[in-house]
Amino acid sequence: MPVDASPPLTTYAQREAALLASYAMPSTASRGRKYPEPEHPYRGPFQRDRDRILHCSAFRRLSGKMQVFTGDMGDYHRTRLTHTHEVASIARTIGRVLKLNEDLIEALALFHDIGHPPFGHAGEDALDECLHAHGGFSHNRFALTLAEELESRYPAFPGLNLTLEVLEGQATRADKDAAYAACGEAPLLEVQVVETADSVTYDAHDTDDAVKLALVSLDELARCTLVGEALTHVRRQYADLRDDLLRKAVVHQLIDRQVSDVLHTSAAILAEAHGMTAQEIRRSPLRIAASRELCDQKKELENFLHERVYRHPRLIAVRRQAQDRLKQLFACYCENPDLLPAHFQDRARQVGLPRAVGDYLAGMTDRFCERQYRVLVEQRPAASLEM
Repeated sequence: MPVDASPPLTTYAQREAALLASYAMPSTASRGRKYPEPEHPYRGPFQRDRDRILHCSAFRRLSGKMQVFTGDMGDYHRTRLTHTHEVASIARTIGRVLKLNEDLIEALALFHDIGHPPFGHAGEDALDECLHAHGGFSHNRFALTLAEELESRYPAFPGLNLTLEVLEGQATRADKDAAYAACGEAPLLEVQVVETADSVTYDAHDTDDAVKLALVSLDELARCTLVGEALTHVRRQYADLRDDLLRKAVVHQLIDRQVSDVLHTSAAILAEAHGMTAQEIRRSPLRIAASRELCDQKKELENFLHERVYRHPRLIAVRRQAQDRLKQLFACYCENPDLLPAHFQDRARQVGLPRAVGDYLAGMTDRFCERQYRVLVEQRPAASLEM
């Protein structure tokens, strides 16, 4: 009989043993899933989580949800989906250098904003107001609802059946103080990396988008130390750059400056963690962190963005219109539950009509929400279109 000469496959456990620090979260130590499943022959549990998130309907709908700026303002700026991919990229870079579990980091990053409703934080605020008497609305909590109840891709269980580590990481985002108080442990380092990467990402890309859309000028933003230093650095390297290349070079420098600071600061902190396990470091005071100088500079930039960009008259008008339309749609569906798709009518019998309506609206893209508003509120037909 011929002998199989193909080399043996490297298992994910072997790969992690060779590459991860002691304080990383190994796949082999996962606490598993709510609904037990057999292991995959060559994909670790966190790799499978990543793939399940990537292929689910809610993830695809992120391409139709605004990050900060509406689609009416052009095609350049970030959507919720492109923001998510940028976070995942930066988080994996940080995780790789610190020898953490990149598979877990990527799954957490792809999952972190999956619960956002249409129209960004404006939509979230509107739904929270609509559901005030029914527990409110949080996009972080809604991500868990999607993963555990609403997504339907597998015949053997509801939801995506993600690992408990990914679900716990998202629960930490939903209520950081309560999560820490409940178990007396800080989040896994991989969870902390995603939180850090999220902050790095939106500070850089909101700066980029705001200048590109002419809401503020680069020189105005340069009054903030972090942007001013980045602009000075770029101008030292390159003379007479045209405006679009100057903006892009500054954004690149903003990312590099933040990531480099986090890596140097965190590496020094984690040097004290040699030999500690993932669970041991959670009970220690050691954290992924940026330097105090960078934290102060980021706060200055974020205050500027809040006052000059997020509260820009063009965005305020969009927010108000979006919130008004969501509230009217919420009232419309509550008054006419037969307009809901059949599976949300079933859900209303399980969790109550207001919550089911909120869940349905939260899953909509900006475009679909606008269409439903025109169809149901402005034209008032007898029936709606299903998602």
